[in-house]
Amino acid sequence: MTLGYEEFDLSQVQTYPLASRASKVRIADAATPHVAGTGLEAWLSRLPDVLAGRDFRAVVEAIDAARRQGRPVVWGLGAHVLKVGLSPVLIDLMRRGYVSALALNGAGLIHDFELAVGGSTSEDVDGALGRGQFGMATETGRDLNRAIADGVSRGQGIGQSVGAYLCDRGVPHADYSLVATAYRLGVPVTVHVAMGTDIIHMHPSASGAALGEGSLRDFRYLATVVSHLTGGVYLNCGSAVVLPEVFLKAVAVVRNAGHSLDELTTVNLDFLRHYRPQTNVVTRPTAGCGRGYSLTGHHELMIPLLAAMLVERDGART
Repeated sequence: MTLGYEEFDLSQVQTYPLASRASKVRIADAATPHVAGTGLEAWLSRLPDVLAGRDFRAVVEAIDAARRQGRPVVWGLGAHVLKVGLSPVLIDLMRRGYVSALALNGAGLIHDFELAVGGSTSEDVDGALGRGQFGMATETGRDLNRAIADGVSRGQGIGQSVGAYLCDRGVPHADYSLVATAYRLGVPVTVHVAMGTDIIHMHPSASGAALGEGSLRDFRYLATVVSHLTGGVYLNCGSAVVLPEVFLKAVAVVRNAGHSLDELTTVNLDFLRHYRPQTNVVTRPTAGCGRGYSLTGHHELMIPLLAAMLVERDGART
């Protein structure tokens, strides 16, 4: 069959009245302009009831409801969240009861430790790598490995071990440390290590036995935390691989043991959408039993904004 240049006849196309169509967006869903002096609660109410505007409002409501109802709000934090200076914001939420437990990856623990001990963190990798100095800060390698080994030998996980170390030694900036503050407040901190990924693993003081035992112990602590997440909230902020995988395994083991996770809300908050957080945090754990949300944006903007909304709610009730 040979085809030529022949325009399709559109005269028989069938249409329908616009009013009869189901539409995803209505004028009633649109944003309204902010009014100076009306505050954050009014700002939230004026967001468009569409896509991320709707999801952001739902996340605020879920966290606020979980706190009011005595359900857990668990934060999984990648290293970037601490590197961009958000520790004071999260510490304030912890003190207000919006943080029931913390899960960190190994790099997050290192940044928290360096901030607590030295008041600074995040070295210039490009500048240090060529000189053979990347990751070789004496105190970070020696003291953090010692804290982990000592604590694990006492039957603690990595989070407990480092929290006790920072508090017992009265380090200069302990008030800036999530781990130290959580230890003082009795908030569980778990640390989930992938061997060979963190700078302290390059030091001769690193103990594979202590790191492995402590991280496995922390996984089991996290599984206990997850077993209480019915009606609660889990947020993954800035971890693209390790914490989403760990969370999914914790969900699997508690369900295997017969625990319900009904009405679970999960949130992934990062400046890019990645496969594992979307699948292992947002989609799979909540299938048939809850809701998952993805909020895309810079941590240094989105987390303070989310925290500000929660603080507003907290202040309105006092």
